[in-house]
Amino acid sequence: MKTIYTKMTEEQIDPEQIRLAGEILRGGGLVAFPTETVYGLGGDAFNPESSRKIYAAKGRPSDNPLIVHICRLEDMERVAVRISDEAWKLARAFWPGPLTMILHKCPDLPAETTGGLDTVAVRFPSNKIAQALIGAGGGFIAAPSANRSGRPSPTLARYCREDLDGRVEMIIDGGQVGLGLESTIIDLTEKEPAILRPGFVTWEDLQEVLGKVNAGSLAAAVTDGAPKAPGMKYRHYAPKGRLTIVEGMPENRAAYINDRLRRCREEGIRTGVICTDETRDLYVADLVKSAGSRESEESVARELFRILREFDDEGAEEIYAESFDSSGIGRAVMNRLLKAAGQRIVHV
Repeated sequence: MKTIYTKMTEEQIDPEQIRLAGEILRGGGLVAFPTETVYGLGGDAFNPESSRKIYAAKGRPSDNPLIVHICRLEDMERVAVRISDEAWKLARAFWPGPLTMILHKCPDLPAETTGGLDTVAVRFPSNKIAQALIGAGGGFIAAPSANRSGRPSPTLARYCREDLDGRVEMIIDGGQVGLGLESTIIDLTEKEPAILRPGFVTWEDLQEVLGKVNAGSLAAAVTDGAPKAPGMKYRHYAPKGRLTIVEGMPENRAAYINDRLRRCREEGIRTGVICTDETRDLYVADLVKSAGSRESEESVARELFRILREFDDEGAEEIYAESFDSSGIGRAVMNRLLKAAGQRIVHV
């Protein structure tokens, strides 16, 4: 398959290319596209064959549910039933935006889209290219992140191309995404709302609207049964090199990491460090990459997946990452790091 590659911006959307992309989706094909969080890999949510194609293109297990993207608030009622007042409150507060809600699915939504569950993950993205594409594609696009399963999620179209060229019909390059981490996922089908994946809509934000919300665990992992949301069961976001997170006081953390870096140099192992502007001068590694300042957790979140991808490009074999705060957006950063590291964390 030859993949069509096209570029546009939110300010200058190409209507002809969007029309073509919509035709591809309605015909059962796949399109990679930008959202405000990461790039998504879209197919027709109501076409079971499209969902099967998404799993095949990503190499993704078929019990890992897809998120249904909509472009109008009222379309939530086309994919979900028994929608609670809590869901409508969150929709009015955070949509369009980086929040996904787990709801009871409508009967005609294919099991292939929801991983065989009786629930559905729904999101209304704020990116204008995404909204135009969803509308052109029929209004309901099932889309996980546009990467091979297990790899870091793409924040640039070139990483979609690297993973999916020849596997999908079209890739829309909308430039670097604004946020860099996938949407927050909240489950509204149980007695108490619960965060299944932290993101830019924080636990504190959700509490302000709903009151009590279960914050869940940083790892948010499920070992048995079908996961209710993407990223809960399988290893995600992993670079090719071995990643270890180091937690502790800055001086202890730096001493531990530098000792390990020295040992790697002696063995000829190419090393990398994920740190911040405040600490980048403390490390001696082949590759030292700052994710930004600790004063701006948003910048750290935006740069994380790009850095993991760059380590792959530059051949890092052993990678160490500083830990981050487990509140606010830092909670989302730590969630992704723990998954990328396979839960490998050292306390010093």
